[in-house]
Amino acid sequence: MTSKNGPSDRFSVMRRLLPARAGGGASSPTRSADLAAPRAEWNKLAPIFGQLKLSAEQLRQFRSIEGSDTEPWDVLLSLLAIDEHQALELLAQRTGLSYIPEPRLSESASRYYEAVPPEVARTHLCAGVESDGLSMTVATAQPLQPAVINMLEDMLESPVRLVLSPRATVANLVNRGYEKRQDLVTEIIEEMPLDERAIASAAAGVGQSNDLLQLARQTPVIRLVNMILFEALRRRASDVHIHPQENKLLIRFRVDGLLVDAFSPPISLASAISSRLKVMTELDIANRHSPQDGHTTVRIGSRKIDIRFSCIPTVFGERLVLRLLDQSSVQLSLDQIGMTKKMQAQLMDLVEHPTGIILVTGPTGSGKTTSLYAALQRVDRNTRNVMTIEDPVEYHLDGISQMQVNPKRGVTFATGLRALLRQDPDVILVGEIRDQETAQLAVQASLTGHLVLATLHTNDAPSAITRLVDIGIEPYLITSSLLAVLAQRLVRRKCVTCGGNGRMEDGSRCDACWGTGYKGRLAVYEIMRMTDPLRVLTNKSADAVELVALARDEGFLDMRADAAEKIAAGMTDEAEVFRVLH
Repeated sequence: MTSKNGPSDRFSVMRRLLPARAGGGASSPTRSADLAAPRAEWNKLAPIFGQLKLSAEQLRQFRSIEGSDTEPWDVLLSLLAIDEHQALELLAQRTGLSYIPEPRLSESASRYYEAVPPEVARTHLCAGVESDGLSMTVATAQPLQPAVINMLEDMLESPVRLVLSPRATVANLVNRGYEKRQDLVTEIIEEMPLDERAIASAAAGVGQSNDLLQLARQTPVIRLVNMILFEALRRRASDVHIHPQENKLLIRFRVDGLLVDAFSPPISLASAISSRLKVMTELDIANRHSPQDGHTTVRIGSRKIDIRFSCIPTVFGERLVLRLLDQSSVQLSLDQIGMTKKMQAQLMDLVEHPTGIILVTGPTGSGKTTSLYAALQRVDRNTRNVMTIEDPVEYHLDGISQMQVNPKRGVTFATGLRALLRQDPDVILVGEIRDQETAQLAVQASLTGHLVLATLHTNDAPSAITRLVDIGIEPYLITSSLLAVLAQRLVRRKCVTCGGNGRMEDGSRCDACWGTGYKGRLAVYEIMRMTDPLRVLTNKSADAVELVALARDEGFLDMRADAAEKIAAGMTDEAEVFRVLH
């Protein structure tokens, strides 16, 4: 292990930091001998840890704690009750090793992933970072194990330069490193103790929940599902589709609104993946013949991921879809989601009204709820009581009371809205107006001194008026309560790294956008404010065509006008706008 202090010096420091190897002896004393060591000896060892400040008593306890042999660093962290990042920084100061919170994976590290088996890297949390041709830089989240570094040097047949990094970062590097070497799904499948006979046996006992549960809890199956989720998040996927076909199992990700093929593991793994996901979302794993819906929350490092799971039976097996919501990457700023300053001013003027209804329309997945939340962020929550009724509650906002729809317990949009009206609200957000009862309650709330924000499924802003009439709202109530309608769509944003080409200057694929030329999405909008002429026409039960014509005369600009501005600004391109608004 090369360093500025030399290999032997660095190994010496690490050995001295292990109580069992105090004095650098060739063999470790037995655990009973450790416990019997005089207190003076522990007092002598304690200062070796420097700013980590491990006491003599904690050192004495160390060897009696389970895992101190295999994971000494984790045991020390539990003894010290200290944050991992802070502890690694202190250890770096003590040993002279570098602490790198987020090391970058270099192509030169490929030899590491060819020479070191995946199970070794994952077990010991050691990831190859880069090579200078003479030595290999390895990031570890499990220091204090010189024997592991010796083993890596033997496998690599070269010295190792050690750096310290957090656990989540190292795990990410390991997955990325082996993915570059070969398909990670294939690698995990090859480790599975599941041949055709075992799969057939599990399928034959599908009615016996115990057999399925055992299948779902096998470590390789858990690893496979975790890897799929991890890879989906790494590619910024909003949904994961697991689609069984006649001869194969196709896994696809929805990235920036479009489905892309990701993996194709053997069809024999379909039942194992389905069972594992049902266990995670607490569904009936024995039920494979009727649709089911569930949800769960998982953590990957510091990221909290909400998962909504749906499965339906098909002729070739269960089709599974997961909706992923990464709470850490939520964009709730009107600037970030692409609204121009002029349109923001219009929207915020509407939100400042004390009463009335503001509708946000568009198809499923067009970002309606995100826009409403971004608007609520601008509301003064210190002087106004803001409450929501949603299905589901997607984002958690400070200072706002949010209610989850739960039909099984009698909480629908209508019943929830009635309850909210008894809570003295100033602003109410209704996740979706789906039926006449909810629409009527929203109108009544706006007429009795409340500002109501709600979503509605229509193609454009003027169509919202005819949609409310179709639901059963009288035109005179619409003219009395409706302030404005905001309609929107999502278009893909040009990748700033490659300029939308999908290729870098050297001709290689752009890793930021996976060669698509797009990364992320932004919204294109249209706002139709209710004017007196529009109210007169609405009272006459005019159709959407007449309403659009009059709105344009009143200065209404549709989404194509907003999209043209974003094309001119280089935020998206004509092909993408044509795809979405055609």
